[in-house]
Amino acid sequence: MKILVDADACPVKKIIVRLAKKSNIPVTMLTDTSHELHDGYSTIITVDKAADSVDYALMGLLSREDIVVTQDYGLAAMVIGKGARAVNPNGMIFTDDNMDKLLMERHIGQKVRRSGGRTKGPAKRTKEDDTRFEAVFDDIVSTLRRL
Repeated sequence: MKILVDADACPVKKIIVRLAKKSNIPVTMLTDTSHELHDGYSTIITVDKAADSVDYALMGLLSREDIVVTQDYGLAAMVIGKGARAVNPNGMIFTDDNMDKLLMERHIGQKVRRSGGRTKGPAKRTKEDDTRFEAVFDDIVSTLRRL
C-alpha cells in the first residue's frame, strides 16, 4: 500500500504526511513544474505542465491497494475503476455510487462556463474540512492496514 497525492492544489499535504509517517506508509506527491514541494518524507515526482500530466503519471504508479488523494473527479473515476481508493481533501470518499453524479455536475458546469455563464466556486476551506479529512483518511488507512 502507498499513498499517491495529486499535489498541485492539495490543501491537506501536511495531514497526509503526518498520518503516513505514523503508519509507516510511503507517500508519493505528484506535481507539475509550476510547483515545488519538499516535506522530508514523500517522494516528489514533478511532471510537465501539459494537460492531465499529473493524472497520467499517477495512474502509471497506481496499484489496487493504494490510496489516492485528489480533487479531480475524472482522476478519481479512473482510480476507483482500477479498484483503488480515492478521497477528496474535504473527506469525501469517491465511490461507484457517487461518481456518476459528480461527473455529471462537472459536465454541466463546463457547459455553462463554455456558453459564457458563471458557476459558483468552492467554499473557503475551514478547520472542519481538515478535521473531516483527517478522520476519513485515518479510517481508510486503518481499514486497509487490517486487510
